[in-house]
Amino acid sequence: MGKVRMHKDLDVWKESMRLAKDVYALTTKFPKEEMYGLTSQIRRSAVSIPSNIAEGAGRNSNKEFIQFLYISLGSLAELETQILLSKDFGLLQGDVVDKSIERIRRMLLGLIDHLKGRRIQP
Repeated sequence: MGKVRMHKDLDVWKESMRLAKDVYALTTKFPKEEMYGLTSQIRRSAVSIPSNIAEGAGRNSNKEFIQFLYISLGSLAELETQILLSKDFGLLQGDVVDKSIERIRRMLLGLIDHLKGRRIQP
């Protein structure tokens, strides 16, 4: 139950980095008038997820790490909302990054449970 040493070793960090890259690629197709609106918000939310995982892993305790994992979960919920709005506005179609968002959510919750010492149900 020791402290994680390197964020780059965490699968959830790797997966959230892929998501951020995918989000950047998706938003390049957004209209130019959205550059300082929805495009910027979506990109910030996506970047916030792995950034907070990294910051938390670099802290001195599991308690602090968990706090940053919860912040990542919040950013993930923001991103999911912004993706849904983009679909409603006709800027995106299909399930684009939905599966990745859900996978990262499960991974974050699993890591939080692990760090809290809870048993994870199969």
